[in-house]
Amino acid sequence: MNRPDASSAPPPQGRYAPASRFGNLIFTSGMTPRQEGVLLFTGHVRVDDPVEDWREAVTLAARNALAAARGQLAQGERIALVPSLTVFIAAEQGFALHSRLADFASAFLHAELGDIGIGSRAAIGVATLPGNAPVEIQLVVAVADAA
Repeated sequence: MNRPDASSAPPPQGRYAPASRFGNLIFTSGMTPRQEGVLLFTGHVRVDDPVEDWREAVTLAARNALAAARGQLAQGERIALVPSLTVFIAAEQGFALHSRLADFASAFLHAELGDIGIGSRAAIGVATLPGNAPVEIQLVVAVADAA
C-alpha cells in the first residue's frame, strides 16, 4: 500500500492528526489561518468590518484544510468531491454575515478543484477559536482513483 504524503499538511498545534481517513473519506481537523505554524490573523470578526478584510484569513485556513486532505491521498488517487465544508467564525455579537465569509472558502475550493469543490456547507458563529483565530475550517473529502 502506498503511504500518503503528509509533508504538505500543516503541523498540528496539539495532540491530533491534521487529517484522518476512513475508507474513501478524509476528515480534516479544524484548520486556522496559519503559515509554517504561525497564526497570521487573530481577533474577532467585528460587525463593522468589511467582509473583504477577512478574505485572506479564510482562504489561508481553507488552503491548510485542503493541504491536510491532500496529504492523505495515496499515489494514483484524487479528490472526487468535497461533500462537506464547515466554517467556524469567531465573531462579535450581532455579526450576521457568516455565509459571506464562508463564500471565500467556497471560492477557493472551486478555484482549486472546480465543481467537485462545492458541496454542502455550514457557516457557524462561535465565541472563540484556538489561539484567538478568527476562522477555523474543517473539510470532509471523498477520494477516488485517478481517472
